Amino acid sequence: MQKKKRILLKIGSNTLTKETNNISRGKIEDIANQIAKLKDTCEFVIVSSGAIAVAKQFVKLESKHEEVFVKQALASIGQPHLIRIYQEIFREYGLLTSQCLLSYSDFEREQSKVNIVNTINVLVQNNYIPIINENDTVATDEIQFGDNDKLAALTATLLEVDLLIIATNTFGIYTKESIENNDPKTILEVTNFDDLLEEVVNSKSTHGSGGMQSKIEAAALSKKANIETWIVNGLEDHFITNAFENKVPFTKIK
Repeated sequence: MQKKKRILLKIGSNTLTKETNNISRGKIEDIANQIAKLKDTCEFVIVSSGAIAVAKQFVKLESKHEEVFVKQALASIGQPHLIRIYQEIFREYGLLTSQCLLSYSDFEREQSKVNIVNTINVLVQNNYIPIINENDTVATDEIQFGDNDKLAALTATLLEVDLLIIATNTFGIYTKESIENNDPKTILEVTNFDDLLEEVVNSKSTHGSGGMQSKIEAAALSKKANIETWIVNGLEDHFITNAFENKVPFTKIK
């Protein structure tokens, strides 16, 4: 049997909500449909944001506490609902899912790292797709720093994946000049990382806490581990399969 290509797919809140205020079941169906089509040649691990966005759909929390604690509480409420939506939709496509909640401190302890790798390997070998999110109730890194981009890169490195795909709301990274001219042009391939840093225009996304800067930092982490990163437009239908078939512009960081 040919070894399957292992892909870490990172999906931000903006992609999951299709830039609205509600989680898009249609977008999760689109992701499930593509994974089902690719399952003979690829195995997927997903890092997914969206817990806070789910909770905001039906909860308004009153609190005298700082906003970060309210967001942690929202994440705690939204996470089980997010996983349930994934489970329901993926099951319709014959896909099994599991939940893994990780904190950045897990990547600092050797035993934790070994445990993460072993657990995820068992899941993947048994055709379960691990859906990873930061454990927001005990950690505030994603809420404060970067919409799971860094978590995705650290996980990709730890699992020694073949490819990191970061789904965002643009067709990859645009040249600075083209953005200034209001005519965005995608940087299709990056071989010199320093040149790329010159091009980055940082803009935060609506629901996410990242923006292009955090995606570049994630790509830098995976590059150190010799992992190729693709930054693709997750708002488009069939964004994974279209990227594989080079049907759409996206940024490849070699």
